[in-house]
Amino acid sequence: MPAPELPAGRDEGQRTGRQRLLEGLWPPRVTRAQLTVAVLLFVLGLGLAIQVRSTSDSSALRGARQEDLVRILDEIDNRSERLEDEKQRLEDQRTELENSSDQAEEARRQTRQKEQQLAILAGTVAAQGPGITLTIDDPLGAVEPDALLDAIQELRAAGAEAIQVNDVRVAADTYLSGRGGAIQVDGKPVSAPYAFKVIGKPQDLEPALNIPGGVVQTLEKEQATATVTRSEKIVVDALRPEKRPDYARSSSR
Repeated sequence: MPAPELPAGRDEGQRTGRQRLLEGLWPPRVTRAQLTVAVLLFVLGLGLAIQVRSTSDSSALRGARQEDLVRILDEIDNRSERLEDEKQRLEDQRTELENSSDQAEEARRQTRQKEQQLAILAGTVAAQGPGITLTIDDPLGAVEPDALLDAIQELRAAGAEAIQVNDVRVAADTYLSGRGGAIQVDGKPVSAPYAFKVIGKPQDLEPALNIPGGVVQTLEKEQATATVTRSEKIVVDALRPEKRPDYARSSSR
């Protein structure tokens, strides 16, 4: 028995309803508010995932055994001790280098200073400083070499550091010879007036020459005159040749 046919109008209505349903679902229509809510939910979920992962990583030690924790602490302590030892070693090395550098520089400075002092005493370098000028005028030629030697000895005893008589430098081995009016210092003739340029403390040098019975009074007895003048700058520029000993050598090692 054939199936009854539906009225054409009813089938048309059913197809139209399905089509309308599909048209309502696809393509989806998303409003701006819905899109904003979706983005916020995505960001919130991502943040929660990162936080959970960080918590899991930081809580790795929390779940470790006591033996593992003790071993980790021991390793950290040992590393800290090694770093402290290395720091102390480097600081000690720096201090040692600084001290050795300072000591070496100080030793070199003292050596240069000592060398300069010895050169001044030996008369091989010029010198300048405060001191006095002793001028002996001998119009009669009565002043003997020993009178000038006494003057040199008095000046040395008073602290003279450098002495020059006319154009001859006085040193430890200086000698005087000749006679009145024809005096020689280290074999070089000197004539009156005898000019002594002396470096030292003027307050000590001048009184040493003017003491009763001293150099000045002795020269006055010989009809000579002695004049002492203080000065803040005396230049002793007469030089002696450097001499190397023939046999003596330094015994320092």
